[in-house]
Amino acid sequence: MDNFVSIRGAATVKENNVKEIKNTTMELFSKIVKQNKIDKSKIINIVFTVTDDLDSVNPATVIRKEFKLDSIPMLCVQEMKVRNGLPKCIRVMIQTYHGNPNGIKHIYLGEAINLRPDLTV
Repeated sequence: MDNFVSIRGAATVKENNVKEIKNTTMELFSKIVKQNKIDKSKIINIVFTVTDDLDSVNPATVIRKEFKLDSIPMLCVQEMKVRNGLPKCIRVMIQTYHGNPNGIKHIYLGEAINLRPDLTV
């Protein structure tokens, strides 16, 4: 029986440009799916946040197009601005049904590994 889970991840980019954001978003999403053996047909929704210094492309648009996930609701919003917060950061939360909720691996790449070292594998 599958359980409802939320899987988190984040990554940073060096520059605010389409290529960098697209490549980083695809790497982050791919690693989350692979490491957690996510069945894409069981994804309920995906929420992205980006810091206010990233505005070249919407990560949800990238994933929808590159992974052909047209039927999955996705949202991309601006991350709350926090003094001394991590810049150029893309965060994601994938809500899905999963057979092993205790085996979830949250993925943090680049400077984002400092956000949640307790969740990093």
